[in-house]
Amino acid sequence: MPLRHEFAGQLSSATNWPPRPQHVSQCPTRLSPLALWHLLSLDAPTVAALWTLFIARCSGLTLPWIAPAAMFLAVWIIYAADRLLDARTLDTSQQHPELEARHQFHHHHRARFRTAIVLSAAALAALLHYLDISALHLYILLAALLVAWMLLIHAHPQPSGTTRRLPKELAVGLFFPAAVFIPTLTHTTPPSSLHLLGWNVTWLRPTLLPAALFFACVCTLNCLFLYIWEHPAATLHPLHDTAHSTTRWATAHLKHIALFVLVLSAAAAALCLPYQAFTAGLPALACALSAASLLLLNTFRYRISTLHLRAAADLALLTPILLLPFTR
Repeated sequence: MPLRHEFAGQLSSATNWPPRPQHVSQCPTRLSPLALWHLLSLDAPTVAALWTLFIARCSGLTLPWIAPAAMFLAVWIIYAADRLLDARTLDTSQQHPELEARHQFHHHHRARFRTAIVLSAAALAALLHYLDISALHLYILLAALLVAWMLLIHAHPQPSGTTRRLPKELAVGLFFPAAVFIPTLTHTTPPSSLHLLGWNVTWLRPTLLPAALFFACVCTLNCLFLYIWEHPAATLHPLHDTAHSTTRWATAHLKHIALFVLVLSAAAAALCLPYQAFTAGLPALACALSAASLLLLNTFRYRISTLHLRAAADLALLTPILLLPFTR
């Protein structure tokens, strides 16, 4: 549903799914801290920095402050730039129902965001000089792949009725966990006898794989829930949905998928926690708590405005805060 008012006036609430009469809440004169956290694109960087520290602590590592700081800046630049690119179509007279409050906010303050992006890029460049060289090489490779993906996404910002947009959920599920796990991966000792197709695999850590998979699933769930909350008509008329076929299939079975991830991650945590691998089970437990939080938000989504619902979805990924005291 398109936003039909200026940002300073009124923000639309989520359309019911299934549709039923619902009161559209007014945006308060002063935005809440949760809303500002989301509108300023601080939500994803906070999640990335927290999980970077958490995964390292669960692996017995103490990362220098530069690693999470660089992670925060890099993710903020990517998300702010992505929202500015999405919002550039607001300069035209066409209707853009896929644009949300965050796009309106970035478009309204685009000059300030551009300045902040330039300053953040300069700060990030200074921090990269002190990063581990192996981590920097992996980040450069990941950044190149991400830039290529974003070019594909923004090359056709307005898909036609016969065109299915690329699955953004899959991209987040791949790139976000990869970036988060790189510092821990490069600071741990590789297995000496691990080979793949005849090559000595020094970048693979089998002990980190379960946590990475669970975190990737939770990140993907986050995007999928946001998609159905912001595009309720897509679930009612799937044949007219311009999403990728994988997205349409996943949203049609989203509750079952979320329950499966919840049960599987909780079971993995339960198997690890009673034994010596206590800290190894904490990432799975954090993912289980995040999946449960997303399901809970989905249940009460009609009582929460669209703006706060989206912010709360990222807030649900901050469960490591509860478990950090148990890491060593």
